[in-house]
Amino acid sequence: MTSHSLITRARRLADDLLTPYAEQVDQEFVPTTHIEAIKQSGLLGVSAPVSYGGSAAPGAVARETAEILAGACCSTWFVQTQHHTPVMTLAKSELPVRERLLGPLARGELMSGVAYAHLRAYPRIPVRVTRERDGWRFDGTVPWYTGWGLNDVMLLAGVTDADEALFAFTEAREQPGLRPSAPMRLAALTASRTVSLELNDFWLPDDAVALRTPYAEWAKTDRPKPTNASPAVFGVAEAALALLDEDTADPLRTRLDEVRKEAYALAEHPVPHEHLAERLALRTQAYEVLMTATTAAVVAGGGRSLAVTSTAQRLAREALFLLVQGQTAESRAAHLKALADS
Repeated sequence: MTSHSLITRARRLADDLLTPYAEQVDQEFVPTTHIEAIKQSGLLGVSAPVSYGGSAAPGAVARETAEILAGACCSTWFVQTQHHTPVMTLAKSELPVRERLLGPLARGELMSGVAYAHLRAYPRIPVRVTRERDGWRFDGTVPWYTGWGLNDVMLLAGVTDADEALFAFTEAREQPGLRPSAPMRLAALTASRTVSLELNDFWLPDDAVALRTPYAEWAKTDRPKPTNASPAVFGVAEAALALLDEDTADPLRTRLDEVRKEAYALAEHPVPHEHLAERLALRTQAYEVLMTATTAAVVAGGGRSLAVTSTAQRLAREALFLLVQGQTAESRAAHLKALADS
């Protein structure tokens, strides 16, 4: 475990607010009070540059705070985790939008969502971006957008006619050309306020653009990300182990610690494109421990686990969600092969 003030704040937030209300949130929606507490905690700037109000904390700190939040209330974790990609996109950008938004996002004055996972469907293009006037027109469907009604801004992406990945910021609200669906009813994390977005002649100016790069270049940098094990997997697994007696939990915790150590060592590797097969294997192993831990929690709870207010059942459903969160064709194939070979 790492010693850092943000970890202390994350634990306090988890103990005082997130964990006590996790079952209620699971059956309703992530409340704005949770989001305000996250904003005020400094956690939204965990990886942001210090010069813009962030903490520029080591990766180990970002991972541990994510574990803590996910283990306490996975729905709240999932809403706030969207914020970190926009922050890092701006931190690397040299375009004017950086100066307008990076500070407010790093300081937690604003929270951002993301609408870019559909880029991984390429060569299918769910969102097409076309040059128009002094800006860009977006057309298509964003299948998943999390945090609707909670986020202040969003980072929206599509593919141009020149096969470029283009990312631009806009307010996270219904606008001419941007229409949300009703919140989706999901088996888990319905509380995250996830919608789809219909884009029809939705126009954004040039100064909203944060990144414009050949799709192949973006895909090269994106590919390693979904091969790594998510800290949320370890956080939810730890929460499930806390429901078990020591004789049951101890061997599972030993296995979890082993997988975490190896997975995080690769996450720190200076060349993110190396060891992709090992990363995928560890991601799958993390899932195996997660499913075993949450299943054990349900078994230990007996019939009580069938109640929708059961912590064990909530964690088991969150585990199902994490199996497909951030999934790509490559990670899916590796996971299915591992299941078939087991």
